[in-house]
Amino acid sequence: MTDWTLPREGGCRCGRVRLKVTKAPLVTMACHCTGCQRMSSSAFSLSVAIPADGFEVTEGETVIGGLHGADSAHHFCGWCMSWMFTRPRGMDWFVNLRPTMLDDTSGIAPFIETYTSEKLPFAETGAVHSFERFPPMEAMEGLVRDFAAWQGR
Repeated sequence: MTDWTLPREGGCRCGRVRLKVTKAPLVTMACHCTGCQRMSSSAFSLSVAIPADGFEVTEGETVIGGLHGADSAHHFCGWCMSWMFTRPRGMDWFVNLRPTMLDDTSGIAPFIETYTSEKLPFAETGAVHSFERFPPMEAMEGLVRDFAAWQGR
């Protein structure tokens, strides 16, 4: 990812929920866990971690779907049921946006891939860093810094 123009807008499949991103991403990811495979109906889910103060829903309202536990709130359009973004509980400083919700998806590629221990054999992302589970929290600061350099910021 080398060209992240701002602002970027997007929305769900039916267009009833619209969103806006006004800050550059912290990192991009692909998750291979079986939960993401099932929620996305694909081999992995993609995420762009956006600073929370650089993300807003501008039209419509989302509903919580997927897991209803203590870890994360998965936000969906209540009409078309597009999985739009996730707000990890206890980490309210960022939002994990599904980048396919953006109107302009140019320049988006996963920098990190997680849960490769559950990866389907054919699934390749081209990510720079791979982790069997999640990266250790102490590694995140360095990964965010490396991501910014990888983007050319």
